[in-house]
Amino acid sequence: MVIDWNQRETNDARHLRAAEYVRMSTEHQEFSTGNQSAAIRAYADRRGYEIVRTYADDGKSGLNVDGRDAFMQLIKDVEGGHADFNAILVYDVSRWGRFQDPDEAAMYELRCRRAGVDVLYCADQFENDGSIGSSIVKTVKRVMAGAYSHDLSVKVFAGQANLIRRGYRQGGSPGFGLRRMLVDQNGGRKGQLGHGEHKSIATDRVILVPGPDDEITIVREIYRMFVEDGCPERDIATTLNARAILTDLGRPWTRGTVHQILINEKYVGHNVWARTSFKLRRAHVRNDPEKWVRTNDAFAPIIDRDIFLRARAIINARSERLSDAAMLETLKLILEGHGQLSGIIIDEAEGCPSSSTYRSRFGSLLRAYALVGFSPDRDYRYLEINRKLRALHPTVIAKIISGIGSVGGRVTSDPLTDLLTVNDEFTVSVAIMRSILTPAGTLRWKLRLDTALNPDLTIAARMDEHNDRTRDFYLLPRLDMGEAVLRLCEHNGLSLDAYRFDTLERFYRMAARAIVPRAA
Repeated sequence: MVIDWNQRETNDARHLRAAEYVRMSTEHQEFSTGNQSAAIRAYADRRGYEIVRTYADDGKSGLNVDGRDAFMQLIKDVEGGHADFNAILVYDVSRWGRFQDPDEAAMYELRCRRAGVDVLYCADQFENDGSIGSSIVKTVKRVMAGAYSHDLSVKVFAGQANLIRRGYRQGGSPGFGLRRMLVDQNGGRKGQLGHGEHKSIATDRVILVPGPDDEITIVREIYRMFVEDGCPERDIATTLNARAILTDLGRPWTRGTVHQILINEKYVGHNVWARTSFKLRRAHVRNDPEKWVRTNDAFAPIIDRDIFLRARAIINARSERLSDAAMLETLKLILEGHGQLSGIIIDEAEGCPSSSTYRSRFGSLLRAYALVGFSPDRDYRYLEINRKLRALHPTVIAKIISGIGSVGGRVTSDPLTDLLTVNDEFTVSVAIMRSILTPAGTLRWKLRLDTALNPDLTIAARMDEHNDRTRDFYLLPRLDMGEAVLRLCEHNGLSLDAYRFDTLERFYRMAARAIVPRAA
């Protein structure tokens, strides 16, 4: 006999108010938030619950709470006394989270229960009533939910490693002098991928191929200047910048970008992967070289192996002839000059071993920092940038109002919220996105949509790498935005970059008024 717990009715649950929490990462369609919500509402109807609020995390991993804004808002509402419900309905234990420590899932549930809000799992075959039996089943399911992610991580890593051994590229930009080539499952070339482009067919693969001849010539010149002429990286960068040559990301050269070309084995055709790992969204780990996954001679080289090894020997010799004390003394001088330390600062310092050398010599950068008395703290320079952007906001709004007026449109501005009403037809919110430079040298932006004002359109101005001027604009209609927080990189794919524009001329044309002749 099979007991269907979902058919059970409880009279005391009648007319109780509940919130539903739904989450989907990138798993099977059966776990879509829509399907979860349908099952939850059917459960609520049977049990007499009225769903008064929905918290949804679309495309979010359940390994931890990072990025799960709806989940954290749910916990905040419950513990802050703002919850107008006394139960939370979740599809099953795995939707609550696939935490690697089952106690973490239990901790969040306990915090809700202590605030007087029960958590109920609608599709799981047990009643979450605190009984010994339900507690045992629930704990087992939590362990199984975490084990699923662990097993999946192992399988994904093994699959990626296998592709690397077969000579295929796994993620990342190709680098200056190289390009990504799309190939089919038989190795037939289908064409080069541009910046921001990705393969769309699962069986297609990507390899690296030599780039334009002028870029290859520059890469070879960098090696010649470093190995044969004895030019340090900074001098090479200065020479390239004086010739108005930009990197593959369209930026001026620095000591660090030149250094990366001199140490990356892809220029001699080697495919190396898993130098670092971020398994199960835990801490980034720098793996030992014997754990790297590599395939030599996977791609066509653009640098002779002999000159590459000579360059590597010169770089290694810098640290080999320095004692630990000398390296730390150099690090102290950098700290005194900059007031802080980071991998980028170290790599840009002239006459200093690279950040990777410090990691190798002292086990980690954090240990090297500690030895010179530096404790990394949060970078509060963003506060000054935010102040500058807040001061810029009225200027941007004034320009938008002027632009609308120039095409005959009308606009009013709410003095308290800065919400714009255009032609008495639609509302517009204006946001400025601060750029953030990652340790890898790429830019990121974060936008929190104003769900309280709920504008029809959000104009998001994306700032350049120095946060001095606008880089471009995103025109984001409310109906197409499914998430309250958007995280943008330099290229985001059609789903977001379809809304990107270099100027606001398209928006102004939307606001233009047309003269319609009066009907006879």
